Amino acid sequence: MARERISLKSNSDIIAMREAGLITAHALAAVKAAIKPGVSTLELDAIAESTIRSFGASSNFKLVGGYHHTICSSINDEVVHGIPSIDRVLVAGDIISVDCGAITPAGWNGDAAFSMVVPGGDPEIMASRQALSDACEASLWAGMAALATAKRLNEVGRAVEKTIRKHGRYGILQDYIGHGVGRSMHEDPAVFNYQTRDLGPVVESGLVIAIEPMITGGKEQVKILSDDWTVSTKDGSDGAHWEHTVARHKDGIWVLTAEDGGLAGLAPHGIIPVPLNP
Repeated sequence: MARERISLKSNSDIIAMREAGLITAHALAAVKAAIKPGVSTLELDAIAESTIRSFGASSNFKLVGGYHHTICSSINDEVVHGIPSIDRVLVAGDIISVDCGAITPAGWNGDAAFSMVVPGGDPEIMASRQALSDACEASLWAGMAALATAKRLNEVGRAVEKTIRKHGRYGILQDYIGHGVGRSMHEDPAVFNYQTRDLGPVVESGLVIAIEPMITGGKEQVKILSDDWTVSTKDGSDGAHWEHTVARHKDGIWVLTAEDGGLAGLAPHGIIPVPLNP
C-alpha cells in the first residue's frame, strides 16, 4: 500500500478513539455475558445495539453497504461475517465468534471481536474448540506485543503466524486480514496475519490498526455462503476470530478496545501499555 494513504493519528485523535474503543468493549462484554444455550444470535445483536446506543454512539457495522446488523455472529464452521438471526440459536458446545464496532458522534471508530465456547457441551469437542480459540487469542496478543517495537508492519504478521504455528496445525485465512482504523472503520494499511515477502510500511507514531487473526481447525480454504456474507470453512472445520484496535504512539502502545488498555494480555510479553492523558 502507498505510504501516503496511511492516516497517522495525533495524540488527541487517539484519546478520542479510546471512547469508541471502550464503547465497543462494553458492547462485546454485554454480549459475552448473555451467551448461553438457547439464546439466538439476533438477541445478542439487540444487546450490542442497545449497549452502544446507551453510550450515545452508533453501530459502524450498519454503515457497511448492505449490512443491517450491529454484530457479526459466526458459529462453528463459520469463521467471520455471520449474520444474526432469530433462527440461529446457540447450542451447548458451539463455538461462536462475535465481531462488533462503534462510531462516536465525533466520527471515530472502534472494532473488536472475540470467540467463545458455549458452556455445557461434550467435553472433548469443547476442549478442541477452546484450544482453537486460545491459539487465535494468543496470536492476537503476540501481534500487538510485536507492534510495540516493530519497525515495519509485517513484524506483526510474523508474530501472529509464529504463535499460531506454535499452538498447532491450524489454518490461517489468507484473504481476510486486519486494517487501519480511524474516521473509517476500514482504512489503510493492510495488516496481514502471516509473514509476507513485503516487510510492509514503516511503523510510525500515530498508527492505529485492528489486528484480527482468523483461523480454522483444519485447512485454510473458505467459501462465502448464499447470504453473500458468511465466510465458512470448505472442510467443515471450526473457526475462531479475535480482534482489537491498538494505537502506537510516541510513548508505546495502547489497546483502545480493551478496558485495561491491554495490560493483562501484553504483560506476559513484557509489554506494558501506555495510556494517553487528555
